[in-house]
This record gives sequence, structure tokens and C-alpha cells, in this order.
Amino acid sequence: MTDTLPAIRPIGIEEIEAARKRIAQTITRTPLLKLERGDARPSIYVKLENLQPINSFKLRGAANAIASLPDRHRGQGVWTISAGNAGQGVAFAARAAGVPCTVVTIETAPETKVERMRVLGATLVKAPFDACWEALESREFPGVKGTFVHPFDDDDFIAGNASIGLEIAEDLPGVEVVIAALGGGGLLTGVASAVKARLPNVRVLGAEPETAAPGAMSFSQGRASTFEGWQATFVDGAGGKSVFPRMWERIKDVVDGCMVVTLDETKRAMKTLAEKSRVIVEGAGALPLAAALSGKVQADGPIVAVISGGNIDLATFCELIASV
Repeated sequence: MTDTLPAIRPIGIEEIEAARKRIAQTITRTPLLKLERGDARPSIYVKLENLQPINSFKLRGAANAIASLPDRHRGQGVWTISAGNAGQGVAFAARAAGVPCTVVTIETAPETKVERMRVLGATLVKAPFDACWEALESREFPGVKGTFVHPFDDDDFIAGNASIGLEIAEDLPGVEVVIAALGGGGLLTGVASAVKARLPNVRVLGAEPETAAPGAMSFSQGRASTFEGWQATFVDGAGGKSVFPRMWERIKDVVDGCMVVTLDETKRAMKTLAEKSRVIVEGAGALPLAAALSGKVQADGPIVAVISGGNIDLATFCELIASV
């Protein structure tokens, strides 16, 4: 099936602007808030994508991808693969379009995300992580029919995600560094494509957990790489076992590198955001802030951390932030 896929190409500013207009009535233009840290420098701003209707940035990409499908493809119903946030995005957009949606979901996905997908009307098919990861590459899964909406390797999905970058560039034109989590790569590629189109000198970095950091390894080796020591953790929405070769082709020309943060740094970032801004963020969403707070980012001007989502069970959240 991969032989029939379109060639990898840059995501242009015109299609990003078109995506923004297309999804304007579906998504929320989220705030960009300065994190109060006294006199600490550089200043850090957080882009609160956890305030989207599904509490995740994935609604942007999903809404654009579903809206961009030809009628005949939407009419077949849609399906995707997800640990929870992409599934919610596709289910939300599919429900609005009046088409059925199936989500092949990783069996270790948090029950909070599973229940939200179910409430949005998705038919759920649970599968092991490895089976889901393989299906992301093959774009097929036994017994599941309909039009596949890839949750990251899709031009329309990325263009929708890229609207985040447009908003950052408009709201903080003096930004020096933008950091976004790296999972599949659709968020990071989209944000970088838009930010670099508007502000070419801004550095864009990925952030990964120490237990799943194929992006940092790929930048180190100069090629799409596999992370042999992968472990499942509370950071369920980012950090894969590998960077897909197609996604590496997208990432390498617009992203400046990838940072690795510890699980404790991630928990502390979750706690900091709760204490300073009264914001609840999931593990993947806290990775960029953890990187920004680590002191390892070389910057004199402002840093923006994209808070990609806040879908986490409250009891789990409390347990995690109480442990640091």
C-alpha cells in the first residue's frame, strides 16, 4: 500500500492558511500565556492546546483532514489509529460530518481517552501497541473498513496542525525558540512549517521522554532510527518506538533538533503548570515545558512550549505531581 502513497513534499503556507480558514468554526484559537517565573530568563510562554473542545491539538488536523476528503471517501466512513487524542479528533470531526468512525486504539490507552472516543460515537477496536504501530505504516488493519485518516503522515492533517504555528507567529513575533512534542511527527512538522514560513530565524525543537526518544536518535544519526529501549509510561501521547522514514523526510528539513527529558522533569512541568497557571496537562503535553524549564535550551529571547493536550485521569494526574 505504501507504494501508492504521495511523495513527501513541504507543507506550503498557502495550504496552511486555507486549512486555518477551513477549520475556524470547529477549533478554538488557543491563548498564548506567559509562565510567571519572577525574573527568570529566558521568558517562557505556553500555547494551551489542551483548551480545544477535545482537550488536544489533534482536532485541528483531524478537522482539516475530514473536511478535505472527497464526498465518496467520507461516505465510506473513516477510521484511524490512536492512543486517544487523534481518535477523539477524528471522531469529533466525523460526527460533525455525519459519517461513521472507527478507531483502532492501543490497548494500554488511558480509560479517560477511551471513554471520550466512545462518547463521541467512535467504534473502538483495541489492539497491542506493536500491531497499531505496524498498521500505521501499512495503513490497514484486519476487519476494519473505510477511508483511513492517518494521524500524522497526511498533508491535510499536518496543515491543520500547522495553524498552531501561524497563531504563535502572530501572537509573539519576537519568539526565539518553539518546542513541541514529537510522537508521530505531525504536530512538530506542522508547527515548524508554519513558524519557519513566517519567522525563518526561529528555531523549532522536538521534545521526547527518555523512555521513547527515536527523534533525538534520528537527529544524532542523520537518518530515521529505532529506539531499542522503548518503555510504556504515563507519557502515552508522544515518543514512539521509531521515526517512520517518511516522517523523517518531513521533519529533517524544518526542525532544528530534538531534546530528551526525564520522566521526573515531565512530572515537575505538569506540577509547575498546575501551580502557576492552574492548567491540567497530560504527560505528552508537558514535554515541551519540561525541555524549556531544563535550562538546556540556548536562548536569549522568549521560548514557546506547545502544550499539546490535557487528557489525563485526574487521579493519575494528582498521583504523578505528588510524586515529585
